Amino acid sequence: MPSKPIRSFASDNNAGIHPRVLDAIAAANRGHTVGYGDDPYTEAAVAKFKEHFGGGKKDNDIDVYFVFNGTAANCLSLAALGRSYHAVICAEGAHINTDECGAPEKFTGSKLLPIPAPDGRLTVESVSHAYHGIGVEHHVQPRVISITQSTEVGTVYRPEEIKALADYAHERNLFLHMDGARIANAAASLGVSLRQITRDAGVDVLSFGGTKNGAMGAEAIVFFNPKLSPDLKFMRKQAMQLASKMRFVSAQFTALLTDDLWRANAAHANGMAQLLKQELSRIPQVKLIYDVQANGVFAQIPTEAIARIQERYFFYVWEEAKSVVRWMCSFDTTEDDVKEFARFVEEVVTGR
Repeated sequence: MPSKPIRSFASDNNAGIHPRVLDAIAAANRGHTVGYGDDPYTEAAVAKFKEHFGGGKKDNDIDVYFVFNGTAANCLSLAALGRSYHAVICAEGAHINTDECGAPEKFTGSKLLPIPAPDGRLTVESVSHAYHGIGVEHHVQPRVISITQSTEVGTVYRPEEIKALADYAHERNLFLHMDGARIANAAASLGVSLRQITRDAGVDVLSFGGTKNGAMGAEAIVFFNPKLSPDLKFMRKQAMQLASKMRFVSAQFTALLTDDLWRANAAHANGMAQLLKQELSRIPQVKLIYDVQANGVFAQIPTEAIARIQERYFFYVWEEAKSVVRWMCSFDTTEDDVKEFARFVEEVVTGR
């Protein structure tokens, strides 16, 4: 067996830090500055968020809070929107429902109402089935609809689909939260701005992902209505998410949001996923399960092939019962990586 490659297809979390982001961290490592976010690096990063998401007129147009990870961004976002007797409507496969160890329910006190979403996307029709028991004290009260962009199965919400959900929510005094762990990949896939699939589409609160896009432990919470976040700074501290040396988190966002580095990174990862799709489509024993719209490829392969491929490439089994695996591409995935991986998959599944 050849030596293991230095890059795998398990997760875009497994990639390193983009060189420009690493340079930004190093540039911030000069002298002393005030901690906990009262520094020029954080001020510059917030200004970049306002450039991409704000209205451009008022200093308090949006509120931005930096945290270490996506679970914290999601939990704090949801906690700001509801109380313990409220409920969050989400897809069954949503990260908040399947991969956060119950953290959203523990830290918000709210109940999650997961509903089927075969392609990862909620619709007004599907959400409507969870909207009931309104005003009845025996039932939790729906308060938030949470969607993921791009979804956990690599599909992407179009702006009009988000707008339809936002309109449905707002007509019923609900909020729309977006888990944007891979929002950069979605925007790059659609060829739109970050604002067009968030604020302009009616999203109330966004968990903005930086880590999967080339950053290191850097996520953000963006409130498009600052009235929703009057106590977030206290909640963030209680949640142990206030960085003492905030400048090293903030500087990363300035790098990502300057000269559209975020888009270049995401577009490259998406492009590598399309190449992987193309290479795998030639292999009869590999069946693609979901449309490849962002940087993830989901495939059904012979069960006996999984362990053999994993001996060389680390990746996750997505649905064990159906032998479905997930292969993710990153900003640093190369064409050679993809072709070498596809060749190895073919060798294993064909028994050559």
